[in-house]
Amino acid sequence: MKFRMISFIIIYVFTSLFIFGREWNVDILGNDFKYTTIEQPDDYSGKVISTIIKKEPIIKGDRAILYIHGYNDYFYQKEMADSFITHGYNFYAIDLRKYGRSILKDQTKFEARSLDEYFQDIDSALYIIEEDCINNVILIGHSTGGLISAYYLSSKKDQEGIIKALILNSPFLEFNLSAFQKEYLVPLVSSFSGVFPNISIPQNSNDAYAQSLLRNYHGEWDYNTSWKLPLSPDVTSGWIGAIYKAQQKLHNDANINIPILLMRSDRSIYGEEWTSDFNRGDAVLNVDDISKYGRKLGSNVKEVVVKEGLHDLFLSHKPVRDALYNYIFNRLKTN
Repeated sequence: MKFRMISFIIIYVFTSLFIFGREWNVDILGNDFKYTTIEQPDDYSGKVISTIIKKEPIIKGDRAILYIHGYNDYFYQKEMADSFITHGYNFYAIDLRKYGRSILKDQTKFEARSLDEYFQDIDSALYIIEEDCINNVILIGHSTGGLISAYYLSSKKDQEGIIKALILNSPFLEFNLSAFQKEYLVPLVSSFSGVFPNISIPQNSNDAYAQSLLRNYHGEWDYNTSWKLPLSPDVTSGWIGAIYKAQQKLHNDANINIPILLMRSDRSIYGEEWTSDFNRGDAVLNVDDISKYGRKLGSNVKEVVVKEGLHDLFLSHKPVRDALYNYIFNRLKTN
């Protein structure tokens, strides 16, 4: 009995410190957005944090969105948050470790050696959401965030209790490479990534996708180009291995049991320089791969093809994204 009482006191003190010791600060997005920093256990690069952003005030009801950004990305989509709030969903987002608000001095941006690393970031966000008395969460993942979200749910079946549905916005379920590269080169790099994780692998030097987004060029959006770089940086062999291993698990044994809304553009766009086509298609991934592997993620997958949708569908031209929001909210009403 004495041991149980001591254990209870320890758990109570720890929980109280976690809940009441957290500081929420005004976010760069404005006074109605707040953020808090979560110190995660150190990893191979040293100190690690993740950041949770939420829009206030918390509205009545037991529903929330948790948004996870993509690679070379962070959360800045105020319009998305406002749209979900207007339709009765509280809104939270994560800046994953080594991304956006969570980048620390001397860290390698976006570095990962296993996508399991992000599980702690997601768990922390869900804990905070539950603190706000919300137990009905829809997880939204974009691009690499879509891969991470699906991989998380496939690996952690216990979280299907609080997470009621998954919305995938152009998820990164396969490398957009030639057949030879996908069949031979990527598996080769992945095979030695555990031993040699820091080998630098160049990315495409094309900034046409950034031009399709940024207001200063051909887009509608403003964002921090130190956190979302116009040119994607080189990746490491460790990152390639992390992505490949997660993709292979989802290709072969995803088995996600909750409803999935799989969203993609109607076409992929290729080219070395920006043209108007880059504002009417996915300039990052192969949409056929998204469809092929996305439909295998679970038994309840609804695929939505968005005509003239950008890679980040929520950043498409206003008529496109307005129609997409209408579809999503109408569908959520029926579930």
